[in-house]
Amino acid sequence: MGRDKKFTRVLLTGGCGFIGTNLLRFILEHRPSWQVVNVDLLTYAGNIENTVDLEKRYPSRYSLVRADIADAQKMEELFSQHGFDLVLNLAAESHVDRSIESSSIFVRTNVLGVQVLLDACIKHQVQRFVQISTDEVYGSLGQDGRFTEDLPMAPNSPYSATKAAADLMVRAYIKTYGLDAVITRCSNNYGPYQFPEKLIPLMVVNASRGRKLPVYGDGKNVRDWIHVEDHCRGIIVVAEKGEPGECYNMGGNAEKENIEIVRMILRHMGKGEELIGYVKDRPGHDFRYAMDFTKISTTLGWRPEIDFEQGIHSTIDWYLSHESWWERILSGEYSRYYERMYGSR
Repeated sequence: MGRDKKFTRVLLTGGCGFIGTNLLRFILEHRPSWQVVNVDLLTYAGNIENTVDLEKRYPSRYSLVRADIADAQKMEELFSQHGFDLVLNLAAESHVDRSIESSSIFVRTNVLGVQVLLDACIKHQVQRFVQISTDEVYGSLGQDGRFTEDLPMAPNSPYSATKAAADLMVRAYIKTYGLDAVITRCSNNYGPYQFPEKLIPLMVVNASRGRKLPVYGDGKNVRDWIHVEDHCRGIIVVAEKGEPGECYNMGGNAEKENIEIVRMILRHMGKGEELIGYVKDRPGHDFRYAMDFTKISTTLGWRPEIDFEQGIHSTIDWYLSHESWWERILSGEYSRYYERMYGSR
């Protein structure tokens, strides 16, 4: 492995979303020489409130641009203006249920947007492109085994299919144009600033309001959970140390059934299980995900550090102490979406 890469001018896309917000905060705290431009379209899950304090704390190192990564002209302007040497692509439509309801915006952002960014990277000779992907591109596991980087992709939802398509575009640009790019694939993230349509914040919010906690099917679907801070640390490790053209899996080594997560939340909040309400399973619901992160561990020295029990408790407490944050989100469009998804189940 060669010397670590050095960066100063960084484009981070999707920085007002869940993982993007946490990654921005991690970078600004731990990489003081980096200047970061955050490009976010500020769609429903991109919350500008997540990053307002960063503009005040780091006025010379951080800026936000509202733009669509699929807008080639706007991306050309930004790349020409800033001369990025690192691109971290987190911009994505990411909720499976929404992709089932309507997949076109997923294709635009997750596939066309990535192609636009890749073209800009080639034209402007960007030092490295990092595609933040997902474990869902691998499909579903049975009771045994874990996803390894050499498995074929077998996505089962429109969302995961668009992420797999983006990964293939990145591979093509590596092979065809010699682009220095790496791909990360991670298991389910949890932590602060997650949009409250996702499992953990949704259950916390509903329990705090005394509402039913909608659990798909029998709740036995298994996910491998990782704290978002561990994921952010891994992204930076891959950006600086990863081998060009490689893909790296990350996981939390914390496999849990969905129903187990729900019960942990209720126990921590002192609520009873009578709040659990089982709803009709969603189409194509993958049974189990689990990541084998041997490669990144042995080659780059990364491992998850935050214990799940400790992490989930601190995460629940964060949402309980930031009620005003999620109360503002839950007004308007999200409420209408919630009723479409769960009202008739």
